[in-house]
Amino acid sequence: MKPEPKNDLIAEAVLPHLDAAYNFARYLTRNDHDAADVVQEAYLRAMRYADSFTGQNPRAWLFAIVRNTFFSMRKGNIPAETAVPFEEELHREGAEPGPEAAMLRSADARVVKDALEELSVEYREVIVLREFEDLSYKEIARVTGAPVGTVMSRLARARDQLTRAIKRRMV
Repeated sequence: MKPEPKNDLIAEAVLPHLDAAYNFARYLTRNDHDAADVVQEAYLRAMRYADSFTGQNPRAWLFAIVRNTFFSMRKGNIPAETAVPFEEELHREGAEPGPEAAMLRSADARVVKDALEELSVEYREVIVLREFEDLSYKEIARVTGAPVGTVMSRLARARDQLTRAIKRRMV
């Protein structure tokens, strides 16, 4: 039996994380169409550079490619800031317990989403990777190419700014 080509192994490692990669790209681009473009290009790059995958966390490896693709494409044609709203409820799983709970959750999600939109890309990405994608500081450092200490300080500043932005909306 012949061994599988590297691209088949990468596809198996990466495919389960495409939804998470899209959500990360969506938070970076703030636009559904651009996020899909970023993820598609990132997947192609992952296949093209399969040899750079050395067995690390495939999700973190894919996030690093998504992030680099975003910044590369942003230099070219994706606007840094777009006004298309991201509907968090479209990307959630599970049944809604009732209309009142759904309304409150939607209102809370909107407040957090709007507050996240205020953050710069550097802060928004560390919050999303840590709080939504549950990556470790070390994995976030690999994704962003920043030292762990920088990740920790960005995360602290991002949390502080996010807290202040949420409080402003709650008054």
